[in-house]
Amino acid sequence: MFTKGNGNGYQPTLEGIERKTLVHGDETLMTEFRRGQGAVLPRHVHPHEQTGYLVKGRIRLSIGTEEYEAQAGDSWCIPGGFEHGADILEDSVAIEVFSPVREDYLR
Repeated sequence: MFTKGNGNGYQPTLEGIERKTLVHGDETLMTEFRRGQGAVLPRHVHPHEQTGYLVKGRIRLSIGTEEYEAQAGDSWCIPGGFEHGADILEDSVAIEVFSPVREDYLR
């Protein structure tokens, strides 16, 4: 699968957070998240492993009982079934890969 970049296709997820599925295969799905300063991604759990890279901005990422202040260039991997969430400290863009494919993120 190949997808040309464009500014279309973003879907609101929560207040101040939107996502766009970029590309997916049989085992992985890549998503771009745009998160506005002050937005909160509540703690949650899903069965998918989630690997992320912060392209721009700054967030406070909670993974299990640990907290990390991530800035552009930082990355993470969250095991499936592990509680996590985030506070958005600055307008941010993150690229995240989920495995297995998140069916709820398919177009």
